[in-house]
Amino acid sequence: MTEIPARVLATPAALDLIARLQAKHGALMFHQSGGCCDGSSPMCYPVGDYLVAPDDVKLGEIGGAEFFMSRSQFEYWRYTQLIIDVVEGMGGMFSLENGSGSRFLTRSRLFDEAELGTLQSQEKPTRQ
Repeated sequence: MTEIPARVLATPAALDLIARLQAKHGALMFHQSGGCCDGSSPMCYPVGDYLVAPDDVKLGEIGGAEFFMSRSQFEYWRYTQLIIDVVEGMGGMFSLENGSGSRFLTRSRLFDEAELGTLQSQEKPTRQ
């Protein structure tokens, strides 16, 4: 059986920051910003502080935190694997890493043809 490629991954630096935020705030979730206010940063919230829309797509989990994006944004990014990283700087205004001196950053790569074939043979990503 062919392994299904992850739609979202996290670098070791991102996993470390997620663990530190979880220790301070409890269970977390992410929503990939669509470009408003804080650009296209992945936004990190305590579970329950951000209401996921009925048509938002769950891409997967990173560090035990669910990761979502809007359906319209997913249609644009469906051929791309998101790689969540951390760089120095200010986090998004409402994102939990704000003030830590680090911020989450979305990097990406296109899936290759074999990965796309595997993804297309599976069901669509899980909705909330």
